[in-house]
Amino acid sequence: MNLEEAVLERLRHLPVDKQQQLLDFAEFLSQKATTKKPLGTIKGLCADLKVDITEEDIAQARQEMWANFPKDIVS
Repeated sequence: MNLEEAVLERLRHLPVDKQQQLLDFAEFLSQKATTKKPLGTIKGLCADLKVDITEEDIAQARQEMWANFPKDIVS
């Protein structure tokens, strides 16, 4: 008897509510086993948005942000 047959044999002897619990647990394990690719970069985070951000766009945004930053800090 292989593992699948052993599980099915045990399953058949359980009450219906316990069979449902076992199914729920199997689905949980299946979802947990599926790994998702981490999105670690800006391009990765925006990949599904179909947005193309260039280095020039980032440089321009940085310049605009720092343009209003106070140059002299008074203590």
